[in-house]
Amino acid sequence: MQHRRKFLQQVGFLAGAFSANSLFNQLHAAEISSANKKVAHLSAGEVATDEDYWSIIQQAFTVNPSIINLNNGGVSPSPRIVQEAVERYNKLSNEGPSYYMWRILDMGREPLRQKLGELAGCDPEELAINRNATEALNTIIYGLELKAGDEVIGTKQDYPNMIQAWKQRAMREGIVYKQISFNFPIENDEDIVKGFENAITPKTKIIHITHVINWVGQILPVKKIADMAHMHGIEVVCDSAHGFGLLNYKIPDLGVDYWGTSLHKFLSAPIGSGLLWIKKDKIEKIWPLTCNDNPKGKNIRKFETLGTRSFPIEQGIGEAVNFHNAIGGGRKEERIRYLKNYWCERVKDIPKVKLHTSLKPQYACAIGGISIDGMTPAELDNALFNDYKIHTVSIVWENISCVRITPHVYTKIQDMDKLVKAITEIAGRKKG
Repeated sequence: MQHRRKFLQQVGFLAGAFSANSLFNQLHAAEISSANKKVAHLSAGEVATDEDYWSIIQQAFTVNPSIINLNNGGVSPSPRIVQEAVERYNKLSNEGPSYYMWRILDMGREPLRQKLGELAGCDPEELAINRNATEALNTIIYGLELKAGDEVIGTKQDYPNMIQAWKQRAMREGIVYKQISFNFPIENDEDIVKGFENAITPKTKIIHITHVINWVGQILPVKKIADMAHMHGIEVVCDSAHGFGLLNYKIPDLGVDYWGTSLHKFLSAPIGSGLLWIKKDKIEKIWPLTCNDNPKGKNIRKFETLGTRSFPIEQGIGEAVNFHNAIGGGRKEERIRYLKNYWCERVKDIPKVKLHTSLKPQYACAIGGISIDGMTPAELDNALFNDYKIHTVSIVWENISCVRITPHVYTKIQDMDKLVKAITEIAGRKKG
């Protein structure tokens, strides 16, 4: 009986994130389901302000109470169930790595691909699971068939790793990488679309779009840019590192050809997890970043030839999807936007304070940029942490100079009040 009990426990143990025995079902499903029923009659915007509801969500995280973490734009903490899934399956792997990894856990990727396809609103056969947005987008950037003289348009406000990847192709192969520049915030879609369109020449092959500008949180009108690009016969690459798991959208809604994200940001998946999407009819022409026995094949899995990889992390992604779905994408987006606007609205009229992010919902969500006259971003960042234990990040990049502040679903409204108090006091101390 003891042997049989142990066997049955192990079967349940291996069932994975999308079984009845998932950690989410064991620890959170009933409680969050009950909380959802209580707010079922409310709109997502109304739920955003319901502190009782969000207190249930906050309890799922293990964040350090001695600091207020407002740099979720860099990497977000995972709920406890995600951490425990990674730990559980890592321990299992080490009981017999080649057996449990290759013969058991490796089979968990296909159910995960299906669930991610449902979340992303696309064919699972268009999704490759990898480590981060840099890997996903570098796969596209280096995999595209381009020749000397072909032009690529990006912006100076794109993420540095993407900029450097395009610059390396320009250095090695003679493609032309052109960067336009914007002064954010911008609250007119047509100005942004026109900025890209005016840079197009007969040699332009690719437009690279950052969905949510990581420095200040500006949301670009990706669909409008993509539609314009396609009218000119140009393909579109989309960096949605800060969009997926935050904005409630489906990948096909964007109208792009290639897309990548990091899952360890707003989806709160394990650190070092990402996702690549390539439109199905374009998979064949993209070379994989790492070797594959059929590099010109049509199977999206050719982009997952990474050698030994972390199967425990993949199980953790599954639990993060469970947690996200239980809240609901619309509620999550509205809550995080509410938190961002909560603090921004309360400091925007303070003397010497400048916001670098729109308060309009179509142009920003989680990320807010702020500066105080007479202080460098580093000085403001240090003052927030040293005097108030509020963790942010200073940004100095091209024409952007500010401190980036990014709450998440676990952030408490009391934390936002402490941030407002800190900014008010710091700004009040500045002379002149």
